Amino acid sequence: MLRVAFASADRSSVDQHFGAATGFVIYALDSERAQLVELAEFPPETMDGNENKLPAKIAALAGCAAVYCLAAGASAVKQLLAAGIQPVRLDDETDIEPLLKQISLAIREGGIGWVDKALRQAKETGADRFARMAEEGWEE
Repeated sequence: MLRVAFASADRSSVDQHFGAATGFVIYALDSERAQLVELAEFPPETMDGNENKLPAKIAALAGCAAVYCLAAGASAVKQLLAAGIQPVRLDDETDIEPLLKQISLAIREGGIGWVDKALRQAKETGADRFARMAEEGWEE
């Protein structure tokens, strides 16, 4: 399952800039379904270049493969990427439902770069975990 966040004030569309977002709607998706797993809410912020607001927002997205937003400043993009979260900028306000369908289709069939990368990383992480477990041996 991939976790994906959407910067949203109304919880149904991507309608906010990352840094000024008052909320993130977080879904867990696989190739068949999408499930709302979390809502993260923040006090209203201005787009003033205040970097202090970014760490809390990025921390709220821990475990997410991507975040969809209308825009994100260069510093926010850098910090998101460092946290392993792919920022996805949309040109216009967009309903979340069709985006969820698009992501699920990409999980099933490929074709969206960040989805392919996230799935590859998840597979490698899982393989590494099992290799470490095998090395440690079993105790009963």
